[in-house]
Amino acid sequence: MTEPKTFPGKPKTTWNLDLIGNTTLQKVQKEAKKFIEKWKKRKDYLQKPSILKEALDDYNQWEEKYSMGGDEAYKLILKLTLDQNNAKLKAQYNKLHEKYIELYNSLQFFMLNISKIPPKEQPKFLKAPELAKYRYFLKGQFEIAKYLLTEKEERILNLKSKVAFGNWVDMTENLISKETRDGKSFSEILSETSDPNKSKRDKAAKWLNEIFENHIDPGEHELNSVLENAKINQKLRGYKRPDEPRHVGDDIETEVVDALLTAVTSRYDISQKFYELKAKLLGFEQLEYHERNVPYGKAEKEYEFEDALALVNETFYDLDPEFAQYFHNYFKQGQFDAFPKKGKSSGAACFSGLKTQPIYIYLNFTKKLRNVTTIAHEMGHAIHSELVFKSQPAIYAGTSLATAETASTLMEDFVVQRILHDADDELKLALQMEQLNDSVSTIQRQIACYKFEQELHESFRREGYLSKEQIGELFQKHMAAYMGDFVEQSKGSQNWWLYWSHIRRHFYVYSYASGLLISKSLQKRVKETPEFIKEVKEVLALGTSKSPKDAFLEIDIDISNPDFWLQGLKEQSQLLDDTWTLAEKLGKI
Repeated sequence: MTEPKTFPGKPKTTWNLDLIGNTTLQKVQKEAKKFIEKWKKRKDYLQKPSILKEALDDYNQWEEKYSMGGDEAYKLILKLTLDQNNAKLKAQYNKLHEKYIELYNSLQFFMLNISKIPPKEQPKFLKAPELAKYRYFLKGQFEIAKYLLTEKEERILNLKSKVAFGNWVDMTENLISKETRDGKSFSEILSETSDPNKSKRDKAAKWLNEIFENHIDPGEHELNSVLENAKINQKLRGYKRPDEPRHVGDDIETEVVDALLTAVTSRYDISQKFYELKAKLLGFEQLEYHERNVPYGKAEKEYEFEDALALVNETFYDLDPEFAQYFHNYFKQGQFDAFPKKGKSSGAACFSGLKTQPIYIYLNFTKKLRNVTTIAHEMGHAIHSELVFKSQPAIYAGTSLATAETASTLMEDFVVQRILHDADDELKLALQMEQLNDSVSTIQRQIACYKFEQELHESFRREGYLSKEQIGELFQKHMAAYMGDFVEQSKGSQNWWLYWSHIRRHFYVYSYASGLLISKSLQKRVKETPEFIKEVKEVLALGTSKSPKDAFLEIDIDISNPDFWLQGLKEQSQLLDDTWTLAEKLGKI
Protein backbone atom coordinates (compact mmCIF):
# COMPACT_ATOMS: atom_id res chain seq x y z
CA MET A 1 0.00 0.00 0.00
CA THR A 2 1.35 3.43 -0.92
CA GLU A 3 2.29 5.65 1.99
CA PRO A 4 -0.63 8.17 1.90
CA LYS A 5 1.66 11.11 2.70
CA THR A 6 3.05 10.96 -0.84
CA PHE A 7 0.67 10.95 -3.76
CA PRO A 8 1.39 8.10 -6.23
CA GLY A 9 2.33 8.83 -9.83
CA LYS A 10 0.19 8.38 -12.94
CA PRO A 11 -3.29 8.62 -11.41
CA LYS A 12 -6.22 7.27 -13.43
CA THR A 13 -8.25 10.25 -14.61
CA THR A 14 -11.22 8.58 -16.30
CA TRP A 15 -13.99 6.59 -14.68
CA ASN A 16 -13.72 2.83 -14.48
CA LEU A 17 -17.40 1.87 -14.46
CA ASP A 18 -16.46 -1.81 -14.31
CA LEU A 19 -16.12 -1.30 -10.55
CA ILE A 20 -19.92 -1.26 -10.41
CA GLY A 21 -21.76 -4.57 -10.07
CA ASN A 22 -24.17 -6.03 -12.60
CA THR A 23 -27.51 -5.87 -10.81
CA THR A 24 -30.02 -5.28 -13.59
CA LEU A 25 -33.42 -3.66 -13.23
CA GLN A 26 -34.90 -7.08 -13.96
CA LYS A 27 -33.09 -8.45 -10.91
CA VAL A 28 -34.29 -5.46 -8.85
CA GLN A 29 -37.88 -6.13 -9.95
CA LYS A 30 -37.51 -9.82 -9.07
CA GLU A 31 -36.25 -9.01 -5.57
CA ALA A 32 -39.00 -6.46 -5.06
CA LYS A 33 -41.58 -9.06 -6.03
CA LYS A 34 -40.11 -11.50 -3.51
CA PHE A 35 -40.33 -8.88 -0.75
CA ILE A 36 -43.91 -7.96 -1.68
CA GLU A 37 -45.04 -11.61 -1.83
CA LYS A 38 -43.50 -12.28 1.57
CA TRP A 39 -44.84 -9.24 3.45
CA LYS A 40 -47.70 -7.57 1.57
CA LYS A 41 -50.57 -9.60 3.06
CA ARG A 42 -49.03 -10.18 6.47
CA LYS A 43 -49.82 -8.22 9.62
CA ASP A 44 -47.83 -10.22 12.18
CA TYR A 45 -44.76 -7.98 11.75
CA LEU A 46 -46.94 -5.12 12.99
CA GLN A 47 -47.66 -7.05 16.19
CA LYS A 48 -44.47 -8.89 17.20
CA PRO A 49 -41.02 -7.24 17.52
CA SER A 50 -39.19 -10.45 16.54
CA ILE A 51 -41.08 -10.66 13.25
CA LEU A 52 -40.68 -6.93 12.58
CA LYS A 53 -36.92 -7.45 12.96
CA GLU A 54 -37.03 -10.11 10.25
CA ALA A 55 -39.02 -7.78 8.00
CA LEU A 56 -36.66 -4.86 8.61
CA ASP A 57 -33.63 -7.07 7.95
CA ASP A 58 -35.18 -7.94 4.58
CA TYR A 59 -35.92 -4.27 3.90
CA ASN A 60 -32.39 -3.22 4.88
CA GLN A 61 -30.97 -5.80 2.48
CA TRP A 62 -33.19 -4.37 -0.25
CA GLU A 63 -31.93 -0.86 0.50
CA GLU A 64 -28.32 -2.07 0.43
CA LYS A 65 -28.41 -3.90 -2.89
CA TYR A 66 -31.45 -2.89 -4.94
CA SER A 67 -32.76 0.55 -4.03
CA MET A 68 -32.64 3.39 -6.56
CA GLY A 69 -32.83 0.97 -9.49
CA GLY A 70 -29.68 -1.00 -8.67
CA ASP A 71 -26.41 -1.04 -10.59
CA GLU A 72 -27.97 -0.65 -14.02
CA ALA A 73 -29.56 2.69 -13.10
CA TYR A 74 -26.41 3.95 -11.35
CA LYS A 75 -24.23 3.11 -14.33
CA LEU A 76 -26.66 4.81 -16.69
CA ILE A 77 -26.67 8.03 -14.63
CA LEU A 78 -22.88 8.12 -14.70
CA LYS A 79 -22.74 7.50 -18.45
CA LEU A 80 -25.20 10.36 -18.99
CA THR A 81 -22.98 12.67 -16.96
CA LEU A 82 -20.15 12.09 -19.43
CA ASP A 83 -22.40 12.19 -22.51
CA GLN A 84 -25.38 14.37 -21.56
CA ASN A 85 -26.57 14.95 -25.12
CA ASN A 86 -26.82 11.25 -25.96
CA ALA A 87 -30.48 10.77 -26.91
CA LYS A 88 -30.23 6.97 -26.70
CA LEU A 89 -28.96 7.10 -23.11
CA LYS A 90 -31.68 9.61 -22.20
CA ALA A 91 -34.37 7.33 -23.59
CA GLN A 92 -32.97 4.35 -21.70
CA TYR A 93 -32.87 6.33 -18.47
CA ASN A 94 -36.43 7.67 -18.87
CA LYS A 95 -37.79 4.16 -19.37
CA LEU A 96 -35.82 2.80 -16.44
CA HIS A 97 -36.86 5.68 -14.20
CA GLU A 98 -40.54 5.12 -15.03
CA LYS A 99 -40.25 1.47 -14.07
CA TYR A 100 -38.47 2.35 -10.85
CA ILE A 101 -41.27 4.74 -9.82
CA GLU A 102 -43.70 1.85 -10.30
CA LEU A 103 -41.45 -0.26 -8.08
CA TYR A 104 -41.28 2.45 -5.44
CA ASN A 105 -45.05 2.73 -5.36
CA SER A 106 -45.46 -1.03 -5.00
CA LEU A 107 -43.11 -1.14 -2.00
CA GLN A 108 -44.34 1.82 -0.01
CA PHE A 109 -47.02 -0.26 1.72
CA PHE A 110 -44.32 -1.50 4.09
CA MET A 111 -43.28 1.86 5.53
CA LEU A 112 -46.86 3.10 5.59
CA ASN A 113 -47.96 0.05 7.59
CA ILE A 114 -45.16 0.49 10.12
CA SER A 115 -45.91 4.19 10.55
CA LYS A 116 -49.55 3.34 11.30
CA ILE A 117 -48.78 1.06 14.25
CA PRO A 118 -51.09 2.44 17.00
CA PRO A 119 -49.36 4.85 19.43
CA LYS A 120 -50.18 2.64 22.42
CA GLU A 121 -48.32 -0.25 20.72
CA GLN A 122 -45.25 1.76 19.66
CA PRO A 123 -43.32 1.63 22.98
CA LYS A 124 -43.30 -2.19 22.75
CA PHE A 125 -41.30 -1.95 19.50
CA LEU A 126 -39.09 0.95 20.57
CA LYS A 127 -38.01 -0.89 23.74
CA ALA A 128 -37.53 -4.33 22.18
CA PRO A 129 -33.82 -5.36 22.45
CA GLU A 130 -33.90 -7.18 19.11
CA LEU A 131 -34.95 -3.93 17.39
CA ALA A 132 -32.21 -1.77 18.95
CA LYS A 133 -30.49 -1.30 15.56
CA TYR A 134 -33.71 -0.01 14.06
CA ARG A 135 -34.93 2.09 17.01
CA TYR A 136 -34.19 5.53 15.55
CA PHE A 137 -35.57 4.44 12.19
CA LEU A 138 -38.83 3.30 13.81
CA LYS A 139 -39.04 6.42 15.93
CA GLY A 140 -38.83 8.50 12.75
CA GLN A 141 -41.54 6.48 11.02
CA PHE A 142 -43.87 6.84 14.01
CA GLU A 143 -43.30 10.61 14.12
CA ILE A 144 -44.11 11.19 10.43
CA ALA A 145 -47.24 9.02 10.57
CA LYS A 146 -49.45 12.05 11.16
CA TYR A 147 -48.40 13.47 7.79
CA LEU A 148 -48.95 10.30 5.75
CA LEU A 149 -52.04 9.41 3.73
CA THR A 150 -53.38 6.03 2.67
CA GLU A 151 -51.38 3.88 0.27
CA LYS A 152 -53.72 4.72 -2.62
CA GLU A 153 -53.56 8.44 -1.85
CA GLU A 154 -49.75 8.35 -1.64
CA ARG A 155 -49.66 6.59 -5.00
CA ILE A 156 -51.82 9.33 -6.52
CA LEU A 157 -49.56 12.07 -5.16
CA ASN A 158 -46.50 10.30 -6.60
CA LEU A 159 -48.13 9.89 -10.00
CA LYS A 160 -49.39 13.47 -10.27
CA SER A 161 -46.15 15.12 -9.12
CA LYS A 162 -44.73 15.26 -12.64
CA VAL A 163 -47.72 17.07 -14.17
CA ALA A 164 -48.44 19.25 -11.12
CA PHE A 165 -44.84 20.16 -10.39
CA GLY A 166 -42.09 18.68 -12.53
CA ASN A 167 -43.44 19.66 -15.94
CA TRP A 168 -43.96 23.28 -14.81
CA VAL A 169 -40.40 23.57 -13.50
CA ASP A 170 -38.96 21.86 -16.59
CA MET A 171 -40.88 24.29 -18.79
CA THR A 172 -39.26 27.37 -17.25
CA GLU A 173 -35.78 25.84 -17.20
CA ASN A 174 -36.08 24.67 -20.82
CA LEU A 175 -37.37 28.02 -22.07
CA ILE A 176 -34.44 29.84 -20.46
CA SER A 177 -31.82 27.26 -21.48
CA LYS A 178 -32.77 27.57 -25.16
CA GLU A 179 -31.99 31.29 -25.23
CA THR A 180 -28.75 32.35 -26.90
CA ARG A 181 -27.11 35.67 -27.73
CA ASP A 182 -24.26 36.00 -30.22
CA GLY A 183 -23.88 32.22 -30.18
CA LYS A 184 -23.52 32.10 -26.40
CA SER A 185 -25.64 29.83 -24.21
CA PHE A 186 -27.58 31.04 -21.16
CA SER A 187 -24.93 29.57 -18.83
CA GLU A 188 -22.14 31.35 -20.71
CA ILE A 189 -24.03 34.66 -20.58
CA LEU A 190 -24.68 34.25 -16.85
CA SER A 191 -20.99 33.56 -16.28
CA GLU A 192 -20.03 36.74 -18.14
CA THR A 193 -21.91 38.91 -15.60
CA SER A 194 -18.86 38.34 -13.37
CA ASP A 195 -16.30 39.12 -16.07
CA PRO A 196 -13.60 41.63 -15.00
CA ASN A 197 -14.36 43.65 -18.16
CA LYS A 198 -17.25 45.97 -17.25
CA SER A 199 -18.56 46.47 -20.76
CA LYS A 200 -18.65 42.71 -21.24
CA ARG A 201 -20.55 42.03 -18.01
CA ASP A 202 -22.95 44.94 -18.61
CA LYS A 203 -23.75 43.52 -22.04
CA ALA A 204 -24.35 40.09 -20.49
CA ALA A 205 -26.69 41.64 -17.89
CA LYS A 206 -28.62 43.41 -20.67
CA TRP A 207 -29.07 40.07 -22.45
CA LEU A 208 -30.21 38.38 -19.25
CA ASN A 209 -32.77 41.08 -18.57
CA GLU A 210 -34.12 40.57 -22.10
CA ILE A 211 -34.30 36.79 -21.59
CA PHE A 212 -36.08 37.10 -18.26
CA GLU A 213 -38.50 39.68 -19.64
CA ASN A 214 -39.30 37.32 -22.52
CA HIS A 215 -40.28 34.52 -20.16
CA ILE A 216 -41.53 36.31 -17.05
CA ASP A 217 -45.23 35.82 -17.93
CA PRO A 218 -45.10 32.00 -18.21
CA GLY A 219 -42.74 32.08 -15.22
CA GLU A 220 -45.39 33.88 -13.20
CA HIS A 221 -47.91 31.13 -13.96
CA GLU A 222 -45.33 28.42 -13.31
CA LEU A 223 -44.39 29.73 -9.87
CA ASN A 224 -48.02 30.24 -8.85
CA SER A 225 -48.79 26.67 -9.91
CA VAL A 226 -45.83 25.33 -7.93
CA LEU A 227 -46.94 27.33 -4.89
CA GLU A 228 -50.49 26.08 -5.22
CA ASN A 229 -49.30 22.49 -5.57
CA ALA A 230 -47.29 22.88 -2.36
CA LYS A 231 -50.27 24.39 -0.57
CA ILE A 232 -52.52 21.49 -1.59
CA ASN A 233 -49.99 18.82 -0.59
CA GLN A 234 -49.31 20.49 2.75
CA LYS A 235 -53.01 20.89 3.51
CA LEU A 236 -53.66 17.21 2.71
CA ARG A 237 -50.85 16.15 5.03
CA GLY A 238 -51.65 18.59 7.82
CA TYR A 239 -48.43 20.60 8.01
CA LYS A 240 -48.68 23.82 9.99
CA ARG A 241 -45.93 25.79 8.21
CA PRO A 242 -44.99 25.91 4.53
CA ASP A 243 -41.38 24.96 5.42
CA GLU A 244 -42.33 22.13 7.78
CA PRO A 245 -42.26 19.41 5.05
CA ARG A 246 -38.63 20.31 4.37
CA HIS A 247 -37.70 20.06 8.05
CA VAL A 248 -39.46 16.72 8.47
CA GLY A 249 -37.89 15.35 5.30
CA ASP A 250 -34.41 16.45 6.37
CA ASP A 251 -34.84 15.20 9.95
CA ILE A 252 -33.98 18.66 11.21
CA GLU A 253 -35.89 20.31 14.03
CA THR A 254 -37.72 23.50 13.10
CA GLU A 255 -36.15 25.17 16.14
CA VAL A 256 -32.70 24.53 14.62
CA VAL A 257 -33.60 26.18 11.31
CA ASP A 258 -35.28 29.08 13.11
CA ALA A 259 -32.15 29.58 15.23
CA LEU A 260 -30.07 29.66 12.05
CA LEU A 261 -32.39 32.20 10.42
CA THR A 262 -32.34 34.43 13.51
CA ALA A 263 -28.56 34.38 13.75
CA VAL A 264 -27.82 35.04 10.07
CA THR A 265 -30.39 37.82 9.58
CA SER A 266 -28.97 39.53 12.67
CA ARG A 267 -25.57 39.62 10.90
CA TYR A 268 -26.56 40.99 7.52
CA ASP A 269 -24.15 43.77 8.46
CA ILE A 270 -21.31 41.39 7.45
CA SER A 271 -22.51 40.99 3.86
CA GLN A 272 -23.38 44.69 3.64
CA LYS A 273 -19.88 45.65 4.77
CA PHE A 274 -18.34 43.15 2.37
CA TYR A 275 -20.09 44.73 -0.61
CA GLU A 276 -18.97 48.13 0.60
CA LEU A 277 -15.36 46.89 0.60
CA LYS A 278 -15.74 45.32 -2.84
CA ALA A 279 -17.21 48.53 -4.28
CA LYS A 280 -14.30 50.55 -2.86
CA LEU A 281 -11.69 48.10 -4.16
CA LEU A 282 -13.24 48.15 -7.64
CA GLY A 283 -13.53 51.93 -7.59
CA PHE A 284 -17.34 52.14 -7.69
CA GLU A 285 -19.70 54.12 -5.54
CA GLN A 286 -22.18 51.29 -5.89
CA LEU A 287 -22.16 47.85 -7.53
CA GLU A 288 -24.92 47.08 -9.97
CA TYR A 289 -26.99 44.01 -9.07
CA HIS A 290 -25.27 41.75 -11.59
CA GLU A 291 -21.81 42.83 -10.41
CA ARG A 292 -22.04 41.34 -6.91
CA ASN A 293 -19.82 38.38 -7.88
CA VAL A 294 -17.20 40.30 -9.86
CA PRO A 295 -13.82 39.12 -8.55
CA TYR A 296 -11.29 41.51 -7.14
CA GLY A 297 -7.67 41.11 -8.15
CA LYS A 298 -6.16 38.16 -9.91
CA ALA A 299 -5.59 34.70 -8.52
CA GLU A 300 -4.05 33.59 -11.79
CA LYS A 301 -1.51 31.03 -10.65
CA GLU A 302 -2.02 27.86 -12.64
CA TYR A 303 -1.70 24.41 -11.12
CA GLU A 304 -0.62 21.34 -13.01
CA PHE A 305 -2.90 18.43 -12.18
CA GLU A 306 -0.21 16.48 -10.33
CA ASP A 307 0.67 19.58 -8.26
CA ALA A 308 -2.97 20.10 -7.35
CA LEU A 309 -3.26 16.47 -6.24
CA ALA A 310 -0.11 16.78 -4.13
CA LEU A 311 -1.40 19.93 -2.41
CA VAL A 312 -4.77 18.38 -1.61
CA ASN A 313 -3.15 15.14 -0.52
CA GLU A 314 -0.82 16.88 1.94
CA THR A 315 -3.77 18.73 3.44
CA PHE A 316 -5.77 15.52 3.83
CA TYR A 317 -2.82 13.65 5.32
CA ASP A 318 -2.20 16.35 7.91
CA LEU A 319 -5.88 16.19 8.92
CA ASP A 320 -6.06 12.39 9.03
CA PRO A 321 -4.09 9.79 7.03
CA GLU A 322 -7.32 7.88 6.35
CA PHE A 323 -8.53 10.83 4.24
CA ALA A 324 -5.39 10.68 2.10
CA GLN A 325 -5.74 6.91 1.73
CA TYR A 326 -9.23 7.29 0.31
CA PHE A 327 -7.86 9.94 -2.04
CA HIS A 328 -5.14 7.54 -3.27
CA ASN A 329 -7.59 4.69 -3.78
CA TYR A 330 -9.96 6.79 -5.87
CA PHE A 331 -7.26 7.68 -8.38
CA LYS A 332 -5.77 4.21 -8.32
CA GLN A 333 -9.13 2.57 -9.04
CA GLY A 334 -10.56 5.06 -11.54
CA GLN A 335 -13.19 6.86 -9.47
CA PHE A 336 -12.32 10.33 -10.81
CA ASP A 337 -13.10 11.71 -14.27
CA ALA A 338 -10.90 14.77 -14.23
CA PHE A 339 -10.81 16.70 -17.50
CA PRO A 340 -13.33 18.49 -19.77
CA LYS A 341 -14.60 16.70 -22.84
CA LYS A 342 -17.35 17.23 -25.36
CA GLY A 343 -20.78 16.32 -24.01
CA LYS A 344 -19.62 16.06 -20.39
CA SER A 345 -21.63 17.90 -17.74
CA SER A 346 -20.17 21.20 -16.57
CA GLY A 347 -18.93 21.89 -13.06
CA ALA A 348 -18.14 19.10 -10.63
CA ALA A 349 -20.04 16.62 -8.49
CA CYS A 350 -19.75 13.58 -6.26
CA PHE A 351 -22.00 10.60 -7.03
CA SER A 352 -22.81 8.40 -4.07
CA GLY A 353 -25.33 5.61 -4.63
CA LEU A 354 -25.86 2.50 -2.52
CA LYS A 355 -23.31 1.44 0.10
CA THR A 356 -22.52 -1.57 -2.12
CA GLN A 357 -21.58 0.74 -5.01
CA PRO A 358 -18.35 2.72 -5.54
CA ILE A 359 -18.43 6.51 -5.23
CA TYR A 360 -17.47 8.55 -8.28
CA ILE A 361 -16.34 12.16 -8.71
CA TYR A 362 -16.21 14.20 -11.86
CA LEU A 363 -14.27 17.44 -12.40
CA ASN A 364 -13.57 19.76 -15.28
CA PHE A 365 -9.97 20.56 -14.36
CA THR A 366 -8.44 23.50 -16.25
CA LYS A 367 -5.46 24.35 -13.97
CA LYS A 368 -7.32 27.13 -12.11
CA LEU A 369 -7.16 27.72 -8.37
CA ARG A 370 -10.90 27.06 -8.18
CA ASN A 371 -10.28 23.60 -9.65
CA VAL A 372 -7.88 22.79 -6.81
CA THR A 373 -10.35 23.69 -4.08
CA THR A 374 -13.09 21.85 -5.99
CA ILE A 375 -11.07 18.61 -5.80
CA ALA A 376 -11.00 18.98 -2.01
CA HIS A 377 -14.70 19.92 -1.86
CA GLU A 378 -15.95 16.94 -3.85
CA MET A 379 -13.56 14.56 -2.12
CA GLY A 380 -14.98 15.85 1.17
CA HIS A 381 -18.40 14.62 0.07
CA ALA A 382 -16.87 11.26 -0.83
CA ILE A 383 -15.05 10.90 2.50
CA HIS A 384 -18.27 11.72 4.34
CA SER A 385 -20.10 8.95 2.47
CA GLU A 386 -17.24 6.48 2.95
CA LEU A 387 -17.32 7.02 6.72
CA VAL A 388 -21.09 6.51 6.77
CA PHE A 389 -20.98 3.40 4.53
CA LYS A 390 -18.33 1.84 6.75
CA SER A 391 -20.28 2.47 9.97
CA GLN A 392 -24.00 2.28 9.24
CA PRO A 393 -26.56 -0.19 7.89
CA ALA A 394 -28.17 0.76 4.60
CA ILE A 395 -31.23 2.43 6.16
CA TYR A 396 -28.92 4.97 7.83
CA ALA A 397 -26.39 5.22 4.98
CA GLY A 398 -27.25 8.77 3.94
CA THR A 399 -26.71 12.31 5.12
CA SER A 400 -29.14 14.94 6.28
CA LEU A 401 -29.38 17.88 3.92
CA ALA A 402 -28.58 20.10 6.92
CA THR A 403 -25.08 18.62 7.17
CA ALA A 404 -24.49 17.49 3.57
CA GLU A 405 -22.08 20.39 2.88
CA THR A 406 -20.19 20.15 6.17
CA ALA A 407 -17.38 17.74 5.25
CA SER A 408 -16.97 19.21 1.76
CA THR A 409 -16.54 22.80 2.93
CA LEU A 410 -14.31 21.67 5.81
CA MET A 411 -11.87 20.00 3.41
CA GLU A 412 -12.04 22.90 0.97
CA ASP A 413 -11.33 25.49 3.67
CA PHE A 414 -8.25 23.65 4.91
CA VAL A 415 -6.86 23.57 1.37
CA VAL A 416 -7.51 27.32 1.02
CA GLN A 417 -5.66 27.91 4.30
CA ARG A 418 -2.66 25.99 2.96
CA ILE A 419 -2.63 28.11 -0.22
CA LEU A 420 -2.99 31.36 1.77
CA HIS A 421 -0.04 30.43 3.96
CA ASP A 422 2.36 30.74 1.00
CA ALA A 423 0.67 33.71 -0.73
CA ASP A 424 2.07 37.26 -0.87
CA ASP A 425 -0.15 40.14 0.30
CA GLU A 426 -1.55 40.93 -3.17
CA LEU A 427 -2.56 37.33 -3.78
CA LYS A 428 -3.78 36.99 -0.20
CA LEU A 429 -6.12 39.97 -0.66
CA ALA A 430 -7.57 38.49 -3.86
CA LEU A 431 -7.99 35.07 -2.27
CA GLN A 432 -9.59 36.41 0.89
CA MET A 433 -12.02 38.50 -1.15
CA GLU A 434 -12.91 35.35 -3.08
CA GLN A 435 -13.38 33.46 0.20
CA LEU A 436 -15.65 36.19 1.50
CA ASN A 437 -17.64 36.31 -1.72
CA ASP A 438 -18.24 32.57 -1.50
CA SER A 439 -19.22 32.65 2.17
CA VAL A 440 -21.58 35.62 1.75
CA SER A 441 -23.21 33.86 -1.22
CA THR A 442 -23.49 30.65 0.80
CA ILE A 443 -24.69 32.11 4.10
CA GLN A 444 -26.38 35.52 3.89
CA ARG A 445 -27.64 35.20 0.30
CA GLN A 446 -29.15 31.76 0.85
CA ILE A 447 -30.86 32.80 4.07
CA ALA A 448 -32.22 35.90 2.32
CA CYS A 449 -33.60 33.50 -0.30
CA TYR A 450 -35.18 31.36 2.45
CA LYS A 451 -36.83 34.48 3.93
CA PHE A 452 -38.05 35.39 0.42
CA GLU A 453 -39.55 31.92 0.09
CA GLN A 454 -41.30 32.22 3.45
CA GLU A 455 -42.94 35.49 2.48
CA LEU A 456 -43.70 34.15 -1.02
CA HIS A 457 -45.69 31.19 0.36
CA GLU A 458 -47.42 33.32 3.00
CA SER A 459 -48.39 35.97 0.43
CA PHE A 460 -49.69 33.39 -2.01
CA ARG A 461 -51.89 31.80 0.64
CA ARG A 462 -53.22 35.18 1.63
CA GLU A 463 -53.73 36.62 -1.87
CA GLY A 464 -54.55 33.49 -3.87
CA TYR A 465 -52.32 34.56 -6.79
CA LEU A 466 -49.19 36.69 -7.12
CA SER A 467 -48.41 38.84 -10.13
CA LYS A 468 -44.90 39.07 -11.54
CA GLU A 469 -44.71 42.57 -10.06
CA GLN A 470 -45.58 41.29 -6.58
CA ILE A 471 -43.07 38.46 -6.83
CA GLY A 472 -40.38 40.87 -8.06
CA GLU A 473 -41.08 43.32 -5.25
CA LEU A 474 -40.71 40.59 -2.61
CA PHE A 475 -37.54 39.33 -4.26
CA GLN A 476 -35.86 42.76 -4.31
CA LYS A 477 -36.92 43.41 -0.71
CA HIS A 478 -35.01 40.37 0.57
CA MET A 479 -32.03 40.77 -1.74
CA ALA A 480 -31.64 44.40 -0.67
CA ALA A 481 -31.83 43.35 3.00
CA TYR A 482 -28.61 41.32 2.85
CA MET A 483 -26.80 43.37 0.18
CA GLY A 484 -27.27 46.81 1.75
CA ASP A 485 -26.66 50.21 0.19
CA PHE A 486 -23.59 49.32 -1.86
CA VAL A 487 -25.42 47.04 -4.30
CA GLU A 488 -28.05 48.63 -6.51
CA GLN A 489 -31.32 46.79 -7.06
CA SER A 490 -30.95 47.62 -10.74
CA LYS A 491 -33.79 47.86 -13.23
CA GLY A 492 -34.63 44.36 -14.39
CA SER A 493 -33.19 42.64 -11.32
CA GLN A 494 -36.72 42.16 -9.98
CA ASN A 495 -37.01 39.31 -12.50
CA TRP A 496 -33.84 37.44 -11.55
CA TRP A 497 -35.75 35.02 -9.34
CA LEU A 498 -36.88 33.36 -12.56
CA TYR A 499 -33.76 31.21 -13.03
CA TRP A 500 -33.20 30.46 -9.31
CA SER A 501 -34.25 26.81 -9.40
CA HIS A 502 -33.94 26.23 -5.65
CA ILE A 503 -37.10 28.16 -4.84
CA ARG A 504 -39.05 25.44 -6.70
CA ARG A 505 -37.54 22.83 -4.36
CA HIS A 506 -39.03 24.73 -1.40
CA PHE A 507 -36.78 25.80 1.48
CA TYR A 508 -33.77 23.79 0.33
CA VAL A 509 -31.32 26.67 0.58
CA TYR A 510 -30.90 26.78 4.37
CA SER A 511 -28.65 23.72 4.03
CA TYR A 512 -25.90 25.71 2.28
CA ALA A 513 -25.67 28.11 5.22
CA SER A 514 -25.94 25.42 7.90
CA GLY A 515 -23.28 23.26 6.27
CA LEU A 516 -20.76 26.08 5.93
CA LEU A 517 -21.31 27.49 9.43
CA ILE A 518 -21.00 24.05 11.04
CA SER A 519 -17.85 23.54 8.98
CA LYS A 520 -16.37 26.83 10.23
CA SER A 521 -17.00 25.80 13.83
CA LEU A 522 -15.38 22.41 13.32
CA GLN A 523 -12.42 23.94 11.47
CA LYS A 524 -11.75 26.33 14.36
CA ARG A 525 -11.73 23.48 16.89
CA VAL A 526 -9.50 21.27 14.72
CA LYS A 527 -7.00 24.13 14.35
CA GLU A 528 -6.94 24.55 18.12
CA THR A 529 -6.84 20.81 18.83
CA PRO A 530 -5.84 18.65 15.82
CA GLU A 531 -6.93 15.47 17.62
CA PHE A 532 -10.52 16.76 17.48
CA ILE A 533 -10.69 15.49 13.89
CA LYS A 534 -11.33 12.01 15.34
CA GLU A 535 -14.52 13.26 16.98
CA VAL A 536 -15.51 15.00 13.74
CA LYS A 537 -15.14 11.69 11.91
CA GLU A 538 -17.33 9.93 14.46
CA VAL A 539 -20.11 12.48 14.01
CA LEU A 540 -19.87 12.37 10.21
CA ALA A 541 -20.03 8.55 10.36
CA LEU A 542 -23.43 8.64 12.10
CA GLY A 543 -25.24 9.19 8.80
CA THR A 544 -28.97 9.41 9.46
CA SER A 545 -28.87 7.23 12.58
CA LYS A 546 -29.41 10.40 14.63
CA SER A 547 -30.81 13.83 13.89
CA PRO A 548 -28.16 16.49 13.15
CA LYS A 549 -29.02 18.14 16.47
CA ASP A 550 -28.45 14.96 18.49
CA ALA A 551 -25.37 14.01 16.47
CA PHE A 552 -23.58 17.28 17.22
CA LEU A 553 -24.64 17.24 20.86
CA GLU A 554 -22.29 14.25 21.17
CA ILE A 555 -19.39 16.66 20.73
CA ASP A 556 -20.99 19.42 22.84
CA ILE A 557 -22.29 21.47 19.91
CA ASP A 558 -25.89 22.68 20.20
CA ILE A 559 -27.07 23.76 16.75
CA SER A 560 -30.48 24.74 18.17
CA ASN A 561 -28.78 27.60 20.03
CA PRO A 562 -28.44 30.83 17.98
CA ASP A 563 -25.14 31.46 19.78
CA PHE A 564 -23.60 28.49 17.96
CA TRP A 565 -24.42 29.98 14.56
CA LEU A 566 -23.23 33.40 15.76
CA GLN A 567 -19.81 31.91 16.50
CA GLY A 568 -19.46 30.83 12.88
CA LEU A 569 -20.59 34.26 11.75
CA LYS A 570 -18.00 35.78 14.05
CA GLU A 571 -15.34 33.84 12.13
CA GLN A 572 -16.71 35.27 8.88
CA SER A 573 -16.71 38.77 10.35
CA GLN A 574 -13.10 38.39 11.53
CA LEU A 575 -11.99 37.41 8.02
CA LEU A 576 -13.75 40.50 6.67
CA ASP A 577 -12.00 42.75 9.22
CA ASP A 578 -8.61 41.19 8.39
CA THR A 579 -9.24 41.68 4.67
CA TRP A 580 -10.28 45.30 5.16
CA THR A 581 -7.10 45.94 7.17
CA LEU A 582 -4.98 44.27 4.47
CA ALA A 583 -6.62 46.40 1.77
CA GLU A 584 -5.77 49.54 3.77
CA LYS A 585 -2.21 48.33 4.34
CA LEU A 586 -1.73 47.89 0.58
CA GLY A 587 -3.27 51.33 -0.10
CA LYS A 588 -6.15 49.86 -2.10
CA ILE A 589 -8.82 51.86 -0.26
